[in-house]
Parts: sequence; structure tokens; C-alpha cells
Amino acid sequence: MSMALKQVFNKERTFRPKRKFEPGTQRFELHKKAQASLNAGLDLKQAVALPHGEDLNDWVAVHVVDFFNRINLIYGTISDSCTDQTCPMMSGGPKYEYRWQDEHKYKKPTAVPAPKYMSLLMDWIEVQINNEHIFPTNVGTPFPKTFMQVAKKILSRLFRVFVHVYIHHFDRVNQMGAEAHVNTCYKHFYYFVTEFNLTDHKELEPLKEMTSQMCH
Repeated sequence: MSMALKQVFNKERTFRPKRKFEPGTQRFELHKKAQASLNAGLDLKQAVALPHGEDLNDWVAVHVVDFFNRINLIYGTISDSCTDQTCPMMSGGPKYEYRWQDEHKYKKPTAVPAPKYMSLLMDWIEVQINNEHIFPTNVGTPFPKTFMQVAKKILSRLFRVFVHVYIHHFDRVNQMGAEAHVNTCYKHFYYFVTEFNLTDHKELEPLKEMTSQMCH
């Protein structure tokens, strides 16, 4: 890992504080299991598979939080070069524009600059993952019937962060020596969402060519 990158990741320069799993909880154990398989240098395709005897909702919940933390960190590393001036709209090249919509202020899809979109997105995800009724932390508390729907929406929107970073800010990623880290995180994310069919194919379209080279 390059010095510049070490500094970035040591400073934990996240865009948001990390959401952590409480030690002693089932979710914490699963998180450790997921990390262990990654650290063992397992093929990422194998690392995302549901461990024997584990609940799919739990496995997805752990990964949603983990990807939220990692993608936060990635965006944090390039956020100084993503401004209202450089990125007046949230996009992935000329063909893809992402508008923000939520249940509160933005009831209709609204064009906003990329940094504003990122801020709204991270706030919105944080509210969901801190909501006990959607992401229960206690063992035995059932997940709501809508959980997978919520997880899909979160992951689809997180994918857009990769799209924006790869298409508009990859020179900054390179400058920081973070390319290998971002690529690994992307592959992990891609294998996970495709393994469990958690993102529409049309969402994956903007990075299709890169993905076909990177994720055989």
C-alpha cells in the first residue's frame, strides 16, 4: 500500500462515521466470518457465497453495512476533487444521469450536484441501517418482509458511487495509489450483488465493459 494511501486509510477519512457491529452479537460474528474469508485470500467469488447454515438476510445485512463503510471511505478519498463546479450533476458519463428521490424533501426525481447527491445518499442509507425495524441487531428479531427490497435499493444506489468515481474521478484514485484497493472493493461488491441478484442489470450497464475485463 502506498504511503499516500496509508495516510488516507489510517486517518479513516470517511465521509461519515463508520457503522460498527456490536461485539458479541450474531451480526458481529458473521462480519468476522466475512472478513476472515476475504483475508484468507479466497477468490472473491467464493468469499461472497452464503456460509453453510447462515441466514441470507443476516448475510446481506452485514454486507450492506460493510459496503456502506467501504464506499464511504472511497468517496472520502476523492471528495476534494468532486465539487459542485466539477460535477454539477450526479452522473456516470454523458449517457447516465442520476436524480435524487426520497420519501421526504425530494418526492420527485431531482437533479442535484454530485456532492449533494452523495451527502443525501449517505444520510439516507445511514437512517435505514440504524433503524432497528429494518436492520434488527438483536438475535431472534425477525427482519421485515420488505428487507430485501430495501437492501436492493441501498446497493443499487451505492453502485452509482462506483460509477461516478470510476468515470469522473479515476485519475484522482490513481494519483492516490488507491487503484488496487478500489478495484478489489468493486469486484467484491459486484460478485456479491450478482450472486444474490440484488441489483438490476440496467444499473450495472455504465460499467459493463470494465466489469467484463475485471470480473471474469
